[in-house]
Amino acid sequence: MYYFQAANVKKIKQYTFIIVIAFFTAVFLYVESLNNFSVFSTMTGPKAVYKGERDLALTFNIGWGDVRAKPILETLKKEKVRAATFFVSGSWAERHPELVAQIVKQGYEIGILGYGYKDYTSMEEQEIARDISKAQDVFRKLNVKNIELLRSPTGHFDKNLLKVADRYGYSVVHWSLDSKDWTNPGVQEIVTNIEDVEDGDIILLHASDSAKQTARALPQIIDSVQSKNLKFVSVSEMIANSSTKTEEIK
Repeated sequence: MYYFQAANVKKIKQYTFIIVIAFFTAVFLYVESLNNFSVFSTMTGPKAVYKGERDLALTFNIGWGDVRAKPILETLKKEKVRAATFFVSGSWAERHPELVAQIVKQGYEIGILGYGYKDYTSMEEQEIARDISKAQDVFRKLNVKNIELLRSPTGHFDKNLLKVADRYGYSVVHWSLDSKDWTNPGVQEIVTNIEDVEDGDIILLHASDSAKQTARALPQIIDSVQSKNLKFVSVSEMIANSSTKTEEIK
């Protein structure tokens, strides 16, 4: 009788331990998911856009390299994609004015990806402003007008960037679907990473040289989007045509 009770108590302790561990694991994973959710707004001020209500925006980051951007532009033209948004760093634009001109000629939107590849969360407001101003000067010289969008070069940002962007009149743009093309996981994996695409999504892709498989994955990505009857729009069009969703900075 006593052995039976002792065994039950032991089992109860084991089950309790497992439940407690499971609970804290779930809490940890939830907190981690929030930490990785890099989309913010201030309480009453500027916001960072990461998703709209309808249509779909293809976005490409270009920060460095010489050979990946042109094939992507050619693929978009061949596939008759008439709307996309390129976030371009000022330093890359300085070195590749002909490709910047091609982006504009094909009717695609340009947003600023800073000047150099810097982590804005490690910088003071004045430093961020200087980097953005330097990029602005480059695009003015290249006669690229009416830029309204800004993306953090590393994808990380905080209240400081939101305030600086608002001061310059830019909307900060994040993304809702990451293709992870920069990791070069294989063409099929890149396509799989965006297979759950839906209305309002902003897809992150890269046209820098580190993303070696993006141009080959692009036709399948386009087919996947079109098979769901989603319309390609620029990020500015998406913002104009829908309410945007944001996550508040605590």
